[in-house]
Amino acid sequence: MLFDFVFYMFAVIVIVSAMGVVFSKKMMYSAFSLLFTFFGMAGLYVLLSADFVAVTQIMVYVGGILVLIVFGVMLTSKITGVDIKTGTIGKIQLTIGAITSVIVAIILLFTYLNVEWMTSQFQIEVSTTTHFIGFGLFTEYLLPFFVAAILLLVAFIGAAKIARRK
Repeated sequence: MLFDFVFYMFAVIVIVSAMGVVFSKKMMYSAFSLLFTFFGMAGLYVLLSADFVAVTQIMVYVGGILVLIVFGVMLTSKITGVDIKTGTIGKIQLTIGAITSVIVAIILLFTYLNVEWMTSQFQIEVSTTTHFIGFGLFTEYLLPFFVAAILLLVAFIGAAKIARRK
């Protein structure tokens, strides 16, 4: 019962904040709504016993990409002196979006009611995935891991050299 409540709580957070991203008039509000969307998705990953993916979601998206978006919005609004807003949508676009949303909701509801996933014999195994990922990276996939690390290092050095060239 508690598991279901937590799942629905995270689902509501993700849906409401994603709607905030789409329907917000100001870019900064959209960026902060995106923050809550990413945190809600990380919570859903934890419920799926994908702890490594959840931590990666928080570190990469919240820690890196979202901070870049927020700084980009803050810095570009000062350059132009104009408040950055999203464009207005017309009635035709709103009608098409509403019809598409209703069709998708009906399909999802039909699928939910016709799939007997709640009475299936799937058993959730609670274990950490970081052990298996780390073991695989440093045994079977050691060479591709180092090749990817060296490739990222070369790309970073190249980007730094291009950025410093004036």
